[in-house]
Amino acid sequence: MPTPALNIWGAPPTARYEQLAAPFRPLFAQILAQAAVADQTRGSLATVIQQLNALGLPRWRLPASYGGQEATLVELLALLTELSAADSNITQALRGHFGFCEDVLSAKDLDWRAKWLDRLGQGALLSPGSTEVGNQARGDFETRLHRDEAGALRISGKKFYTTGALYSDLINTIATGEDGTIYSVVVDLKAPGVQIVDDWNGFGQRLTASGTCLFDNAPVVDDDVRPTQQRFGHGQSFFQLYHLSTLAGIARRAALSGAEELSKRARTFTTGNADTAGQDVQLLQVIGEVASQAYAAQAIAQQAAQRLEHTAQYVIAHDQPLHDDDPHVALAELEVCLAVNPVVDATLAATTALFDALGASATASNKALDRLWRNARTLANHNPRVYKSRIVGNYLVNGILPPAQWRVGVAKG
Repeated sequence: MPTPALNIWGAPPTARYEQLAAPFRPLFAQILAQAAVADQTRGSLATVIQQLNALGLPRWRLPASYGGQEATLVELLALLTELSAADSNITQALRGHFGFCEDVLSAKDLDWRAKWLDRLGQGALLSPGSTEVGNQARGDFETRLHRDEAGALRISGKKFYTTGALYSDLINTIATGEDGTIYSVVVDLKAPGVQIVDDWNGFGQRLTASGTCLFDNAPVVDDDVRPTQQRFGHGQSFFQLYHLSTLAGIARRAALSGAEELSKRARTFTTGNADTAGQDVQLLQVIGEVASQAYAAQAIAQQAAQRLEHTAQYVIAHDQPLHDDDPHVALAELEVCLAVNPVVDATLAATTALFDALGASATASNKALDRLWRNARTLANHNPRVYKSRIVGNYLVNGILPPAQWRVGVAKG
């Protein structure tokens, strides 16, 4: 199959984007070449994430003085769409890290901000670790911060969905303090009393290390603790839009992989329209429609990214932390809610329809084309999309702003 010379996926988001993205593309090509085998063998992403770290991807949003490129959110999410077209597992494994970077850039405590910019600039990688499974009350956290007899701060508890923890240096978790306050806590993953269990068993995103992290009286540095109210106000929008950019990349891969498979097909049916599959007008139409779905997913995600960029700049420039009821934060959330269902629908359709252009051989396990749908379906389940249109409708009809940061658990009695 000849490599198409034209980039049909839209103009670059900024004038400098192509220059910024170019160093990563050879590695993205290597990642793509290994993606099917990695999915089948549950291969580790550690090496490739370290390669991306060496190229500076985890620091892309940071100031130049800290080793970054001062990339906009639009630029970052566009590059992550490209990475997701190679292997969405890697993008997802870095989601918590990029969220922490956004939190640091938005921080109003300048000493805390400077400390973490320095650590991030030196290459530190973080994973998230907030969610607890079980029957704890919604909004409560059984993971606890406490002082030992010597007065040192410790953490004990159990977290799940610790995505990327196997590939990270630190974990950004949440715990309840002795005073009842909910705190954001950064813990060294190599500290005594910390154990990572790779027990993620989802049928998609298999390589993201989204399993369990155990804290058994693990040490915590006092300066690495702060109330969750100080976290960046547009976090809910950021993390959701991150998923949408990842989904757009998966949809693009469905189109490209479908085109590649179709071009290699030698066998055709007597009910077909040509002697070669690559000349069959109906099959070509299927690939074109899959590409249109990918194009739409990306365009919608990038439009929402423009709004999120405006919000991020406003939050960063503001003197005080902004929360969900701020109009700028609420507007970003509403636009992301508008984007969720069209992007998910387009991606799920693309990852299914590509098989309509191919023969039964496309279902061979060594091709691993099913991973595209599995990964998309798994991402689409992370934050229930069924609520998103209702949130927008409730605002348009009743003027009700989006709800505050969601929590998962059992309703309090």
